[in-house]
Parts: sequence; structure tokens; C-alpha cells
Amino acid sequence: MISVKAPGKLYIAGEYAVVETGFPAIIVALDQFVTVTIQSADQIGSIVSSQYQENSIYWRREDGEMVFDNRDNPFHYILSAIKVTEDYAKTLGKDLGIYHLTVESDLDSKDGRKYGLGSSAAVTVATIKALCKFYDLPVNHDKLFKLAAIAHFHVQGNGSLGDIAASVYGGWIAYRSFDRDWLKLAEKNYNFAEMLSMDWPGLDIELLTPPKNLKLLVGWTGSPASTSHLVDRVALNKAKRQQAYQDFLTNSKACLKRMIEGFRNQDLHAIQAEIAVNRKLLNELDQFTQAHIETPLLKKLCDIAEEFGGIAKTSGAGGGDCGIAIIDSHKQLNQLIEKWAANQIIPLRFNVHHVEE
Repeated sequence: MISVKAPGKLYIAGEYAVVETGFPAIIVALDQFVTVTIQSADQIGSIVSSQYQENSIYWRREDGEMVFDNRDNPFHYILSAIKVTEDYAKTLGKDLGIYHLTVESDLDSKDGRKYGLGSSAAVTVATIKALCKFYDLPVNHDKLFKLAAIAHFHVQGNGSLGDIAASVYGGWIAYRSFDRDWLKLAEKNYNFAEMLSMDWPGLDIELLTPPKNLKLLVGWTGSPASTSHLVDRVALNKAKRQQAYQDFLTNSKACLKRMIEGFRNQDLHAIQAEIAVNRKLLNELDQFTQAHIETPLLKKLCDIAEEFGGIAKTSGAGGGDCGIAIIDSHKQLNQLIEKWAANQIIPLRFNVHHVEE
């Protein structure tokens, strides 16, 4: 039996701007995981998730292709990950097998609501990692990112793929997204080996080391949001207000450049100052896109964090989900967390997860 896991993520800063090629964001991997196990099967394989017991699907192999029972299923990312990895395996002359694939996830609450930790990215990464082991395929972090990015993009069709990077590389990262229009053309013109070995235009991933006294706190409002829908809403509205959107991009890039320097210089105050700037920029974006990024409860989360000397903002697409606070670890963390809880903000006691090479 093969068992692998991939971590979830949270955006620290740079949301929305990061969907544009080359625009930076800072993302962190968390110690909440999707675990995928694979076991050889004889004639009938299965894909099972404890989250979707009633929708487990069964398949067989016909003429080298996977053939599924004809029923609705929520496993699009898993299926896309399987297809991409098996296409890669075929280019290396591997015979395709039959297997039972099982998915377990920490990235949702017990009642099935999403925390906003990038579960679709984590399941994509974990599935590809497991299948690369199953088929004994050569893969490192860079190849794993590219395979998972292709698989995820086939399903979602928008977004920056930064959550894929966090799941693959772990820890704190500065991420700049690649040109997705280029990827569509590249898939038609290059084989897998070429695509996995070449540089992707605009892509840049840098591992960051936070200051020792930096503490990341995460609060959940219990209101899941759809990233792809919110990104679509911003994309639709940016056409109406092109100058305002360009100003947002320019200011976000400058803010993130200063924040990344704060990490390089181990300067907590500089990082906090730019978190505050990034929050202001996102609220300005919200005013002309009507994406409702910072909900009243997320504003309350930020206000409480500031009472105790922290700086906070929405994380990811906003609209619900999580907020993050960056605070000196010597401050009154327990009192902040208690006040969050008293205001219907659920503290998520997660830690940063570092991935081994």
C-alpha cells in the first residue's frame, strides 16, 4: 500500500493580483492534510473518499483507458490528477494498472464545510504524488508542481495555482504565477517531458523564513466561499474599471515586494505594515468589484486582532472563510483568541507545515 499526504494552505497577502501573470503573493502551508492511499486491484478499481461515501465511483480498464460508471461524482480534481499522471506514465512507457484509491481530508470541518485551506489543490497534489510512487515515475518538487498545476487548471480554469505551490513546497513561500494562456498553447505544442523540463513564463517560487517572533493566528468565520466564483466576479468587473484595476495591481506588487523584503530582513514590523496596506488595497478593490471580500465578521476578526497589537486581514478570496493575524509571539495571544471565540470567530489552531525534499 502507498500512502502520501499534501498540506492545505492559507494566503497571507497578494490575493486577486496573483491571478495576473508575474504578480506576487505570499502563501503558507499548514499542518492539515489530504491523505491519498493506493493499493493494487485485480479487475475493478475504486476511488473512495470519506467525505463523499455515497458518491464513491467504480471503474475498469478498457483498451488502456479508464471507464467509469455513469453517475454524478464530485471527484473532478482527482480524476484530472489521475489522467495527467497516467499520461505522463505512458510517455515513459509504463504499463497502466488498476488500483483502489482512498482519500481522507482534514481540510473540512466535521460537518463538511470547507475552511478555505485549498482542499482541491491538496487532493490534486496528493493524488499525483501517490500515483508517481505507484508507477515509479521520476518526480521532484518542480515536476510535481507542474503536473498538479496542469491537472488543477483543467478543472478550475482560473486562479493562480498558488495553492498548488504551497501544497508542493510547504512552509512560507513567495509565489508569482505563470502565464496560463501560454500553458494552453504549450499543451498543444510540447510533449510532457518538454513541458516538465522547461521554464514556465512568469513562474517564480521563493521559500521564505519568517522572523522568529512572528506568530500566525487563523480565525474561521464558518462561512465557506467559492474562490472561482469570486475570482470570476473580479474579472468581470475589472473590465469596467480598468484604470482602478491597474492601480490595484501596481500597488499590490509594490506592497508585496516590500513585504518579501521584510521576510528577508527578519523585520516583523515591516511585514505587519504591509499586511495593513494589503488589507486596504483589497477593500479598495472590493468597492468597485462588489465581490464582498471583507464580510462584517472578517472585519470584526481584524478589529479584535488590532486591539491586542496584531495586524489582520482576510485570507484568500475572502467572502467568508478565514482571516489571518500576524502578531508578535510575546503578545497576549490567548486573550485575542478568547475574544475571537466570544464573537463567533472560530480559532483554528494550525501550525506551518514544512515539506521535505
